Amino acid sequence: MKNSQWSLSFRYVVGGIVFIAVIALMIYAREAIKMLVIAAFVAYLISPAIMMLTQNTKLSRTAAVNVVYFSALIVMVGIPAILTPIFFDEIKIVASDLLDLSRQISVMLTQPVQFGGMVFHFEQLGQGLGQLQESILTPLPEQALALLESTSINVLWFLVILVSVHLFMSEWPRMREWIVNLAPESYSSDMNELYKRLRNVWMAYLRGQIVLMVVVGVVFTVAWLILGIPGALVLGALAGFFTLIPDVGPFLAAMLAVGVALLEGSSWIPFSNFWVAGIVGLTYLILINMKNFFLRPIIMGRSLHMNEALIFIAIMIATILEGIMGALLVVPVLASVVVIMEYVRRRVLGMPPFAPEDEGKFSAPPELIRPLRKIKFLSREKRKKDS
Repeated sequence: MKNSQWSLSFRYVVGGIVFIAVIALMIYAREAIKMLVIAAFVAYLISPAIMMLTQNTKLSRTAAVNVVYFSALIVMVGIPAILTPIFFDEIKIVASDLLDLSRQISVMLTQPVQFGGMVFHFEQLGQGLGQLQESILTPLPEQALALLESTSINVLWFLVILVSVHLFMSEWPRMREWIVNLAPESYSSDMNELYKRLRNVWMAYLRGQIVLMVVVGVVFTVAWLILGIPGALVLGALAGFFTLIPDVGPFLAAMLAVGVALLEGSSWIPFSNFWVAGIVGLTYLILINMKNFFLRPIIMGRSLHMNEALIFIAIMIATILEGIMGALLVVPVLASVVVIMEYVRRRVLGMPPFAPEDEGKFSAPPELIRPLRKIKFLSREKRKKDS
């Protein structure tokens, strides 16, 4: 029987074609890939709960995945479903008050304003405000159709994310084995070690996110207590938790705090609820930007042992290019790229594929080492005398 193996040149040609096809598919389906990345990130956040269940109970991985997945789904869907009817009437009252205020301002601006013997005319500003109000209240049919279409597409993407999260959580062991087996058998040990190092990077990132979540929750709780906002503890905890949710999370936390300020005001600030809500919104804007541009780089830099300035630059560039989602993922992706490139560099230079773990990283501090050396020296002198 003749040798049926492909020649080296033909293998290179096929590999190049497959590589180009994969790149073209990623460019064409980049929106779908973005949603799959979001689903993978959500599955990664939930995975510690699955590991805890499988290690501490007799549940199989499939059962643990179903318990965690559907519990998270119930919480995610149930809490808004419960809270929406409670706040619906209050939201309508606030919206009605804001519209009435807008109408009063537009009517007031249509009249000339006299001050100190001078007359000011704001009729055009009032007409513009009225037109803006009408455009908000009476959208064009084509605008309503566009809104309905975008909403329908977002609902479909949401369903894709939900199903993908369950798929990633339940099938990850087989997916990991498939990825490792893509390499030749002689490199399987390299791939397993590379996977362990990448996993350590992402677990360190997850620990940093938990620390960031706790710090943000404490800071916002203290801020709302100082401003006298009712429910400061709950609002602060939600602000910390929502830092894990890209794009939507900070917006929801801000809207909740502003909504409570509009409805309840402050317990001690002698301003109207409208101005208290403005103070709350400004405070949230300042604190959340301090978190994004200062606190997050420091915590992530120490968790992943990367330079804080480099992380700050990476977060800024990712925010400009890909928004909050890019800022959320750029740090572990950058650390993973560093690990992979170091492996490639060592292989290209003919060095061992992996450097030993950082020596001295967990060694005792100098103030403890010096007394230990002194004890060893004294014991050595004592043995000499005894001999």
